[in-house]
Amino acid sequence: MATLVALLMRIPILAAALALLLPGAALASEPFSDRPVSNVLLAVNARGEALVSYARPGGEVRHVLAWGAVDALPPRRGVPQASFRFDYAGGWGRHRDAGYWRRFRSVCGPYTGPRLAWLVAACTAPDGTHWALQAWQRLLPHRGYPAWRPDQAARELRISHWSGELARLEVWADWAFNGDAHGLFGRLAYRGAPVHGFGTTSAGNPTDPYGRSLYIDTYDSAYGPGWKRETSIVFRNPSGAFCYSFWPTTDISLPGRPRRPDGHGTRYRITVAGPGVTPDVVWVGTGLHAFDPASQLDVAYERRMNALLDQVTAPDRFCRTQH
Repeated sequence: MATLVALLMRIPILAAALALLLPGAALASEPFSDRPVSNVLLAVNARGEALVSYARPGGEVRHVLAWGAVDALPPRRGVPQASFRFDYAGGWGRHRDAGYWRRFRSVCGPYTGPRLAWLVAACTAPDGTHWALQAWQRLLPHRGYPAWRPDQAARELRISHWSGELARLEVWADWAFNGDAHGLFGRLAYRGAPVHGFGTTSAGNPTDPYGRSLYIDTYDSAYGPGWKRETSIVFRNPSGAFCYSFWPTTDISLPGRPRRPDGHGTRYRITVAGPGVTPDVVWVGTGLHAFDPASQLDVAYERRMNALLDQVTAPDRFCRTQH
């Protein structure tokens, strides 16, 4: 194969986020394989096409072309969000050339963009745009519940193409409902515009390509040591904000609808699929101790956070009920 500017991954991951965006899809891309893959390679040619190669279980090697999108658009009804087009036949579908991938010549140089979480491979093209592959566990069960299917624990492989800045994810740890619960709130913006969708399903998943879910992980919680998935929720329209509080919960998404404990932890991590075809972003921060109403420091901090929450979530009043 032609020279590739890439990083070779030898750990199994789930190939995902390289499928053509369908109307109403929650993400900018969808899984194209339901089994782990390995030996992932990224290359980009002078035509603005990316070639992603990987091995499937049993040694079969697959080559996928991605092209046709960069960055993201601000939310606007009726205007398609930036999304890739894909050729899973290595060039036959796009160019009617079965050997296209064999002659694919990468012109992408060393990566010069911002630091990325969950990085698999990245490079910078001659036009100054960046390409990257990231992999993380998006489908983990909620409330720290163990995965009962292989796909839930697998790492999805996701592709991005962008210029300039990443989406900005801001998060603050707080107490909610007068200190009765631990909470988090924050917002997502891209180039100064709030990131949000225009609807959700009954399960709370985005119904359009602009919507973005945030995946909350909690560390050393009642679920056990280390990182565990708490839940996923969406950024709200029109503020691009979110708010969340930790409570004991009967989760209907889990087998048998078990009662799960309050999952607040000593640390939190939030991962968000970037808007359009921009990279996924991550925030990591420290959790709070139990609220002490007799502590002047705790009371003062809570007042500041309540004022900030009102500012961040305006004009949406939903989150203000968590004071």
